[in-house]
Amino acid sequence: MNNKYKICVFGLGYVGLPIAIEFGKYFSTCGYDISKKKINNLIAKIDTTGTIKKKDFFKAKNLFFSNNPNCITDANFIIVCLPTPIDKRNKPDLRILIDGTKTIAKYLHKNSIVVFESTVYPTTTENICIPILEKYSGFVHKKDFFIGYSPERINPGDKLHSFKNITKVVSADSLKTLKIVKKIYQTVVKNKIFLAKNIKVAEASKIIENTQRDLNIALMNELSIIFSKINIKMSDVLEASKTKWNFSYYTPGLVGGHCIGVDPYYLSYFSKKLGHDPIVINAGRKVNDYMPTYVIKSLFTAIKKKNKPFSKLKINILGLSFKKNCSDLRNSKVIEIINFLKNLKIKFRIYDPIVDPENAKHLNLTLSSFSKLYNKADVMIISVCHDNFYRLSLKKILNKIRENGDIFDLMSFLKVDLIKKEKRNIWQL
Repeated sequence: MNNKYKICVFGLGYVGLPIAIEFGKYFSTCGYDISKKKINNLIAKIDTTGTIKKKDFFKAKNLFFSNNPNCITDANFIIVCLPTPIDKRNKPDLRILIDGTKTIAKYLHKNSIVVFESTVYPTTTENICIPILEKYSGFVHKKDFFIGYSPERINPGDKLHSFKNITKVVSADSLKTLKIVKKIYQTVVKNKIFLAKNIKVAEASKIIENTQRDLNIALMNELSIIFSKINIKMSDVLEASKTKWNFSYYTPGLVGGHCIGVDPYYLSYFSKKLGHDPIVINAGRKVNDYMPTYVIKSLFTAIKKKNKPFSKLKINILGLSFKKNCSDLRNSKVIEIINFLKNLKIKFRIYDPIVDPENAKHLNLTLSSFSKLYNKADVMIISVCHDNFYRLSLKKILNKIRENGDIFDLMSFLKVDLIKKEKRNIWQL
């Protein structure tokens, strides 16, 4: 164990917990979170997100969990992993980050390094976080405490690109601080450490990674809408196009979650503050935000053709989370489709083996097992394609949808020809 540095990972969500586990293998590490319930679960070696297995907790022998901010006082290297959502007007909501930074400041001791991993627009760390740390600690930046920024690259559900296997971007307020930050992260990250020119560059690098993905998916979504008007499948078009050596392969789909569906709004907000209207970024967001409505319109057309009272319709939904192999429900766009069904008083059942049923209950939704889905439903919506779904036989899936029923396959999960052969209708993005 490295005794020179004591780590505090501040915030134990999808980003913070994997980081705390890795640091806990090499350093005395406190994992801090405001939620007493979460801390009790983690002490019992239970991760309700399913990201960390029980055996991983045992490997982090130097890690302890606490919801007492006094643990910050014992640390001299604090990693801030707090969520940065948007508000109802799609504006950055930094309240959690600001409140957390105030808490850190009150317990900060001299010569500590605070590294922010939260996704923000450029200048946030220096113009918002550092002044808060100075104000509430009484310390002076670069004299009494030091700052780093390392954009998180945690990808929930992705076992290949884990925290310790990625290229880690780091930055800091001085060359001396940068060397320390690099050395500490190098202990736990087995891949390359990339030194960004400065903190603003590191902040910008993170936010454009997700903005780029957002724009590429938006293009595929718009193309899917266009090609549907001449009855050709986007999946067929992509199969042909990806044979070209420099074609970038993206697929259409609902864009939710706490990264791709949020970060471009941070960049758009920042751009407007600088006096530039970000036309392309906003266009991508407009397309992707429209996609649930597009699915709903197509779904409404299909159910109207059934000449059946809405109250008599039955719909099965496979997938509630915002992405494949991930239990996170934040900003899941399938919930917009579910709300549409609720408004029409249409009966539905949801199967998602990845999602914690308690988290679904917070949204007034109840999860079913696959066996408890409606038999011979009128419509089936497949919103994500968890690995678990691939283990379901086509026969089992088709038994849950009546003959001539409609399958809304939003991820092109199923083979169109096979479905039509089995006398079901299929709609894909």
